[in-house]
Amino acid sequence: MSAPTLTLSSLAAGYRGRDAGTEFVVGNIDARIEPGRLVCILGPNGSGKSTLLRTIAGFQAPLAGEILFEGRSIRELTVNERARFVSVVLTDRIDAGMLDGRELVSLGRYPYTSWMGGLSAEDLRVVDWALEAVGALELASRPVISLSDGERQKIMIARALAQQPRLVLLDEPTAFLDLPRKVEVMTLLGRLARETGCSVLLTTHELEIAQSLADRLWLIRPEVASRRSSLLAGSPEDLVLSGDFERIFSTAGVQFDRELGRFFFGRRPQRKVILRGSGLPRRWTEHALGRIGLQSMERDEPERARKETPVITVQNVQGGYLWTLTDAGTTQGFNSISDLIAALDDGGKLE
Repeated sequence: MSAPTLTLSSLAAGYRGRDAGTEFVVGNIDARIEPGRLVCILGPNGSGKSTLLRTIAGFQAPLAGEILFEGRSIRELTVNERARFVSVVLTDRIDAGMLDGRELVSLGRYPYTSWMGGLSAEDLRVVDWALEAVGALELASRPVISLSDGERQKIMIARALAQQPRLVLLDEPTAFLDLPRKVEVMTLLGRLARETGCSVLLTTHELEIAQSLADRLWLIRPEVASRRSSLLAGSPEDLVLSGDFERIFSTAGVQFDRELGRFFFGRRPQRKVILRGSGLPRRWTEHALGRIGLQSMERDEPERARKETPVITVQNVQGGYLWTLTDAGTTQGFNSISDLIAALDDGGKLE
């Protein structure tokens, strides 16, 4: 069995100040990452996600403990060895000047070039492979300054891959992207980890995306008494089942439902309705019901509950949809989810 790509042993990260003394941010961390895994660091704002990532990258020294790359201490590695082992993509936007996509990706080959900096045929092959791996060959000749945020992020990931690292570290890689591009980039990182065998460790605020796509989560848990954070590591499913995911992220106005695996912003479902239908119309009706605090039941609920519970039916009608609501012996029809929700929410009828 191969050694873990990254091992943290009793690690503490923070800052050493001349006047204020040492400030611990996260401490007593024991965790590891296996080859080919996507791991997401999650935690509340200010809990120390970026501090931990920067410490692992070697940008700041650990306050205690060890960081091991395939069993070797980070302290033992030369600058060039470290550059060949780990690549880093930060949130800060790089001023690429007039470089095009291929030229920027080529900078990832610097650990392998001679002192003159020339690229060999092998270097050029790796650059093309990195561009192709992230689906960015069509961006290679375009000036980086002309790229959208999503396109630029692909180029930055390709540059990291061009280093041929065993570990890729990314700080908020989806910070400036819209939702579809966030999912695209996270899916890309998971695929690259599996296909290349390198490990990917990133910080993110995208809780539901990380829960859906990551192999493992590192949850940073603020410890009020010690004024520092600790870390819980595990699969997304185990951390949800244990209640840790819910305890760390559920706050006033935001609740995580372990059964549904999603956050509720505002009212959490308190009442139930029977929802009949299938496909997208049912899915988005269910979404809207959750928004106003109603949870749908399946059609095979017990007969007693069926008689006492409002029933919503969604049907395809002449190229559109029709929603009917049966409650207390009265049936109403609606031509849109908006009208249905307005009726359900009117005066708190079902609250």
